[in-house]
Amino acid sequence: MTNATPAETLTLNGAEVVLRALKEQGVEVIFGYPGGAVLPIYDALFQQNAIRHILVRHEQAAVHAAEGYARSTGKVGCVLVTSGPGATNAVTGLLDALMDSIPLVCLTGQVPTHLIGNDAFQEADTTGITRPATKHNYLVKKSADLARTVHEAFYVARSGRPGPVVIDLPKDILIAKAPYVEAATAEHRSYRPVTQPDAGAIRRAVALLKGAKRPVIYAGGGVINAGPEASHLLTELAHLTGFPVTNTLMGLGAFSSDDKQFLGMLGMHGTYEANLVMHGCDVMLNIGARFDDRVTGKLSHFSPHSKKIHADIDPSSINKNVKVDVPIVGDAGAILAAMIAAWRADETPQDKPALAAWWRIIEDWRGKDCLRYRQEGRIIKPQHAVKRLYEITRELGRETFITTEVGQHQMWAAQYFGFQKPNRWMTSGGLGTMGYGLPAAMGVQIAHADALVIDIAGEASILMNIQEMGTLAQYRLPVKVFILNNEYMGMVRQWQELLHGGRYSESYSAALPDFVKLAESFHAKGLRATDASDLDGVIREMIAHDGPVIADICVAKDENCFPMIPSGAAHNEMILGPDQEGGVAGVTDEGKVLV
Repeated sequence: MTNATPAETLTLNGAEVVLRALKEQGVEVIFGYPGGAVLPIYDALFQQNAIRHILVRHEQAAVHAAEGYARSTGKVGCVLVTSGPGATNAVTGLLDALMDSIPLVCLTGQVPTHLIGNDAFQEADTTGITRPATKHNYLVKKSADLARTVHEAFYVARSGRPGPVVIDLPKDILIAKAPYVEAATAEHRSYRPVTQPDAGAIRRAVALLKGAKRPVIYAGGGVINAGPEASHLLTELAHLTGFPVTNTLMGLGAFSSDDKQFLGMLGMHGTYEANLVMHGCDVMLNIGARFDDRVTGKLSHFSPHSKKIHADIDPSSINKNVKVDVPIVGDAGAILAAMIAAWRADETPQDKPALAAWWRIIEDWRGKDCLRYRQEGRIIKPQHAVKRLYEITRELGRETFITTEVGQHQMWAAQYFGFQKPNRWMTSGGLGTMGYGLPAAMGVQIAHADALVIDIAGEASILMNIQEMGTLAQYRLPVKVFILNNEYMGMVRQWQELLHGGRYSESYSAALPDFVKLAESFHAKGLRATDASDLDGVIREMIAHDGPVIADICVAKDENCFPMIPSGAAHNEMILGPDQEGGVAGVTDEGKVLV
């Protein structure tokens, strides 16, 4: 950025001030869709080359694309939409980002200040509508506040627990002259999240962990949000202590799936061993997870005999769902570093015989092989499709990023695709947003031009934002869409089978498009596998193609996703699949398995 005198700064119009602030904040890409209220910003974009704009086909997709960009890079994603329906179309993505702690700044157009409240054309109460869907939002009414507001929004979005921030920009503010102030002079006066943990809390936590006989480390997306170093520190702590580690859906990749101490994902469709360890542990370290209902199951029966340590950047998450014994507020990386130092400084001997006995029990649970399936005959099992996709991508050695839509395919991807590094897995966790995966993959591909980016999708979810195939074509983004096509809204059908007497009410998709022809109509390559013998060839052809691909993988229509903890059940009340030994699992207070 060139230095400017105060006089030169005062000659900037509001749109130029916004772009100058974005550039100072390190923004390289904006995902957006133009409209009348934001045309001054689009005019300013046209006259510069520092910031790239990606034209999406729907504003919801713009936010999901920014989420994918942010989640895969650790940067703040940036969105630009117009007033009224442009802003309201973005709300689903904003709430998705809020639930999953994704840092975004969304610029929304607004009618001129003198028309606000008059029901003007394309007017909406954007700040009112988005208040519960954002970490914070602003309506800029004075030109003098514009630059400071943009800088402050980025600070809020990335600090503490990350999240989305909206800046509502009236058109007259974008046109009028405005002073530019640099970020260093625009610090937030009151928002100062605690990042360094309390030393006493760290010592109490380590004392509990040193005395543990049946410990577990439960790591969530907060570890990934804290940056790659936090994942390295998590691995260091796990190896130092010898404790088993499980990840939430959002935490996959924070601890390598190849590590012998990894138990797999926990929760509703988590592994047998992870869920029974959670139920039977005596000391739990939760780092960067929020005890959501898909993890805890029945709260009154969640980990009933354990001392609980909860480490989180967001103090409002602590004791919100689960009462804990040692709360620790701070950045996950700082907490892990402090724990490692305190563990080494504490000369109390660890109960290694008890830990060895705990691992023997865990190995018995692992022997259940809860993710076992049988691939027999010509019909493709969805589990087999994901497993082969993982094995072939790993064999080829490409840097690979996975996004998903939402449903059965999402859970199979979490179960059968291994992640050795953070920031390679992008999925909608808290909100469970169908249509997330394709635009998120688009954002990931923009950030990582040479990487292999695959959206593991369902045939129902992919249609939610299928128009973004046009964006892939326009920007020549070689995203691969890997559809597990069972012709049903699979997770809905599964619940109807297991919980509603097999009454499949409105869950069958009777008029699906020909996905191969649909791909071709969007200037992409279309492939299809209908037989198990076709699968590997289709996967390899999909990966080898240098442009966007839709691979339609026709899988078993009635396959269910197991293990499964029914809604309202406890971790030791899992339902195992027909190819897995036993039925409902149980564990005694001593951590011994019952079937």
